[in-house]
Amino acid sequence: MAGLTLRSVQKRFGTVEAVKAVDLEVADGEFIVLVGPSGCGKSTLLRMIAGLEEISGGEILLDGRDISAVAPRDRDMAMVFQDYALYPHMTVAENLGFALKMRDLPAGDIAQSVADVAKMLELDALLERKPKALSGGQRQRVALGRALIREPEVFLFDEPLSNLDAKLRVGMRMEIRKLQMALRTTSIYVTHDQIEAMTMADRIVVLKLGEVQQIGTPMDIYERPANSFVGTFIGSPPMSLLPAELRREGDEAWLVFGKGQEVKLPAARMKALESVDRVEVGLRSEHVSLVSQRRGAGSAFDFSSDIVLVEDHGADSIAVVLLGGREIMARVKPGAVHVGDKECRFQLDVDRIHLFHPTTGAALV
Repeated sequence: MAGLTLRSVQKRFGTVEAVKAVDLEVADGEFIVLVGPSGCGKSTLLRMIAGLEEISGGEILLDGRDISAVAPRDRDMAMVFQDYALYPHMTVAENLGFALKMRDLPAGDIAQSVADVAKMLELDALLERKPKALSGGQRQRVALGRALIREPEVFLFDEPLSNLDAKLRVGMRMEIRKLQMALRTTSIYVTHDQIEAMTMADRIVVLKLGEVQQIGTPMDIYERPANSFVGTFIGSPPMSLLPAELRREGDEAWLVFGKGQEVKLPAARMKALESVDRVEVGLRSEHVSLVSQRRGAGSAFDFSSDIVLVEDHGADSIAVVLLGGREIMARVKPGAVHVGDKECRFQLDVDRIHLFHPTTGAALV
């Protein structure tokens, strides 16, 4: 077991700064997920931790020992790759035992370790097969077994589920998380899929253009995004963003959206808005609720809209509605509204909506 520390870790490719001074403390046994869009530097950062990519600046420490210049084979880390990286000419058993064979361990010990890992991953019946005879999920379990059998200090995962279909991804992410929780091995997992990040991580590191945007637990990041990028990247369906002007009268203020629609702000939200006269409003679907399908008097937090689109998800539905001429999403009960319904009344949960600076995107707390 091991703790991992990154201090101002950087990576430059010529004049391009791919990773910008990342600081991160990973506790012993913690499951950290690096998430962000393609090209944000997450895989480059993981490869630097593994020693497969030289760092351009900073240092990487494992249990307080600087390993920045240590060869990959001497870092006591095991990596699971997106493309499985299995030896096609070897059986499952030979693939699992290969790393132990390279250590010159006794054949009996290797056989026992292979049997133990195969049982853990339900590969017992597949040990004599070669990779070409396996399904994608089975190959991924073999790749995971090759990492497990080494009993490393740190597991590294580089988008290991991206080649699987949607159903297999759900099953495999649960398997990986259950194994990690049982073994309590420090793990760093890279993905572009924010649902994987939310469901697997103890803490999430959100990256954009090589720079850390926010580090926190899944619910911290979901409920308190540091900026509009984090807010829109994390969450499904994604947060809706729409511009609004601020109209003030004495101690009161309203958000004024396009086409003159207004929503009154509670007094508690006012202090953070003293220095701005416009904002970007971030709305999650659960912040918008159906009040009535009939036009009529409502609260200061209500607005009316026609129903543009409805997506049925089973337990609930997502209705696309208009606020200020912009599309936003509302979470409703199945069958509550239908495409083409006119002037349905919705209410904003103004205590929970997110307000961001109109130019920097920073959260206005």
